[in-house]
Amino acid sequence: MTKRGRCLCGETRWEFEGAETWSCYCHCDDCRRNCAAPVVAWLGVPLRNFRWTAATPRSFASSKGVQRHFCATCGSPMGFEADHYEGGMHLYAASLEDPSDFAPTFHVNYQSKLPWLELRDDLPKYEGTLLHAPEDLADYKAG
Repeated sequence: MTKRGRCLCGETRWEFEGAETWSCYCHCDDCRRNCAAPVVAWLGVPLRNFRWTAATPRSFASSKGVQRHFCATCGSPMGFEADHYEGGMHLYAASLEDPSDFAPTFHVNYQSKLPWLELRDDLPKYEGTLLHAPEDLADYKAG
């Protein structure tokens, strides 16, 4: 199965084959500020199954070993790669061609959730990142 996504203007596009490795909500300050959103929905895919299919995005080193990709034309956030998640591409779920296909399975950095954001899901909520998640998320830590 192939899933595709794009930016607001359509200049930057991506696709991947197969299933996601993981899907979650992130509440960390960096993700929120990057998207100007109260929470960010992510899906992770193996880099080997991923490719940019139109204009290559620009990248910003948001911290050591972290690259945030965005459309050079409209500025839409497109993806995230980090040395500590070697072999994985993190994609913004809202950039999917059909975002209704997204099914999150947990929250990360829940300790940073904004107090005015009300959530009513029963998904597991973890403090810290995937790297610091409990062992039941060990498969998610790999790309």
